[in-house]
Amino acid sequence: MRILIIEDELPAARQLTKLIQGKVPQATILDTLDSVESAVKWLTSFDTPDLIFMDIQIADGLSFDIFKQTEVTSPVIFTTAFDQYAIQAFKVNAVDYLLKPIDPDDLGKALEKIKAAKSTDSLPDIKELLRYMDKGRQYKDRFLVKTGQHFIMVPINEIAFFHSSDGLTMVHTHAGKKHFVEYTLDELQDLLHPESFYRINRSTFVSVQSIKAIHPHLNGRLKLDIAPTFSDEVFVSRERVGEFKVWLGA
Repeated sequence: MRILIIEDELPAARQLTKLIQGKVPQATILDTLDSVESAVKWLTSFDTPDLIFMDIQIADGLSFDIFKQTEVTSPVIFTTAFDQYAIQAFKVNAVDYLLKPIDPDDLGKALEKIKAAKSTDSLPDIKELLRYMDKGRQYKDRFLVKTGQHFIMVPINEIAFFHSSDGLTMVHTHAGKKHFVEYTLDELQDLLHPESFYRINRSTFVSVQSIKAIHPHLNGRLKLDIAPTFSDEVFVSRERVGEFKVWLGA
């Protein structure tokens, strides 16, 4: 069995490796990774492992973000210190979970469950898992903006895209109106629902409903036609193209 471990705590990774080898002596630990970024790079560069162990909270975010950036076709066992609320999310198909500190008997049962999964039909419903986890997160459904001497509320479903320039962020509505908002794009990353908005480059978040056409462009980028039209050409940066296609459901 070829196993990949995604765990950002070295002692925990070593302990997990020891437990795995105790249960499956013939197992090969392919690699131990500590971040979303390194995991995505590994999974897009090497053959699919037979099994992946994933800690939920890793160095640069949540391991769920890996599934948003690349296709994962291996069975997954999550290792977690989350409470019962989150654990319910993992009771789908071949997804299993182990509470830290990991009990050897629980590990053995999880491995037996994975071995019993004989086809990709038994692999986890990751989209359902992500939807479940998103239930506990709060995303903004409106933004307070100033217009003249007054403030107004702009509902999130009226927003086509956000664009940042010279340290200022402007919201563009589907009706063609523009307003400054007091958030950076990095702050918006945690405020916008990931199913509705995507950061296509360093300066722009787009709503899925604003995209009217997608064109291949130079250097591996994608050019977007969005509505309302923007004064500058709108591109998906090369390093985000793969994740962007996953976001669109490609």
